[in-house]
Amino acid sequence: MAQPQIALSALATFRSKFAGTVLQPCDPEYDNVRALFNGMVDKRPAAIARPCKDADIVVAIAFAREHRLEIAVRGGGHNVGGRASVEGGIMIDLSLMKAVSVDPAARRAVAQGGVTWGEFNGATQKHGLATTGGVISTTGIAGLTLGGGVGYLAGKYGLAVDNLLAATVVTADGRVVRASEDENPDLFWALRGGGGNFGVVSSFEYRLHPVGPTIMAGAVAWPFSRAQEVLRFFREFAESSPDEVISMSAVGHAPDGSGVKVVIIGASHCGTIADGERVLRPINELGSPLFNSIQPTSYCDLNTMFDATYPKGMLYYWKSSFLNVLSDESIDTMIDAVERCPSKYTGILVEHWHGALARVPQHQTAFPHRREGFNLGLISQWQDPTENEANVAWTREVFTDLEPFCAKARYVNYLDQDDGADLSGPYGANYARLAQIKGKWDPGNVFHINQNIQPTN
Repeated sequence: MAQPQIALSALATFRSKFAGTVLQPCDPEYDNVRALFNGMVDKRPAAIARPCKDADIVVAIAFAREHRLEIAVRGGGHNVGGRASVEGGIMIDLSLMKAVSVDPAARRAVAQGGVTWGEFNGATQKHGLATTGGVISTTGIAGLTLGGGVGYLAGKYGLAVDNLLAATVVTADGRVVRASEDENPDLFWALRGGGGNFGVVSSFEYRLHPVGPTIMAGAVAWPFSRAQEVLRFFREFAESSPDEVISMSAVGHAPDGSGVKVVIIGASHCGTIADGERVLRPINELGSPLFNSIQPTSYCDLNTMFDATYPKGMLYYWKSSFLNVLSDESIDTMIDAVERCPSKYTGILVEHWHGALARVPQHQTAFPHRREGFNLGLISQWQDPTENEANVAWTREVFTDLEPFCAKARYVNYLDQDDGADLSGPYGANYARLAQIKGKWDPGNVFHINQNIQPTN
């Protein structure tokens, strides 16, 4: 969609009403601010509005609507599909809104929409508290929460959306509203899994839980030749794990970029160190690893464990779906795929979902995927743009090979830029209700640079 040019006089008027910062392509900071996690995405907004308060967001939305500019909203900019930016429109970049307020007595925290999980965990862990968040510290709280929010505490305490108590939302028509179980409950329901479809969420209030500051966690790697054995072991270990454990396995390449093929199990236990040592011991006993980092670890450090593996600016292309079962045949298909993988950075990830997140009724939140099982992620990444075609083709081919083992369900936060035509995967049976709520809060579909829900009356 072609975007109209913004007159300098209009931008001057916009800046006069906006307490934050407005960047144009000619500004020195522009390229650094517009850059997203996924180096495959190279969009150039006509302007980047960086609010410092809710009133700024109101002004930015009004300006965009007046000048018929598409709006993208950026929290952490970590979405692999690049939906935090827009070509020629306005990016509302929340990254200057960093306040975090913790009430340790009430076990509550309120954080603004530009906060990352590393920053949030740093604030709450001062009090020995945490809530379910991302597994990479630079991920924004906003995008991860609005899409569901899986993390190291999900088995014990549920998803990020299960711990969301309230949110402040700036709507398409410029209202600033609070959404909770008692205020605008329809909007609150939709925010918990419906993504950025309903407005700009400027702050989040979370329930906190006693966690850490030190827990038992880490990762173990074995030679690729043991991939079948290790993945089968992982399946049995995961399916017998208590709620305190979150585990995942990956078959692919060593995170050091050496190109050595490995199979990895990562696991954490959010209870006592003694219980964690006991429960994770079977992983340690599998024997003859290439490395083993399972040990008492600070919760904050745990959330940086994969930061270097998935750096900002790498070229990424992902495919993801839920597996019906982690069968021997699906394991063999993954191993065969890695044998012919074109990138020395790519891996196939399998996450175990279980416990508290699976005990929430499907209709309770917009996030619909409430069953135990395994989530599949084809995490393709490479550095050379001339290799784009080969890596994208490999990912699509492997996804097709694995589709017979997959359910018709997909985690919205893992969808790439060419996913989203069939929204029954990410939203399931909750889509019809989401469309009705979208019709109430954003009937003009102003917020459509997302996994878009079409409004209905």
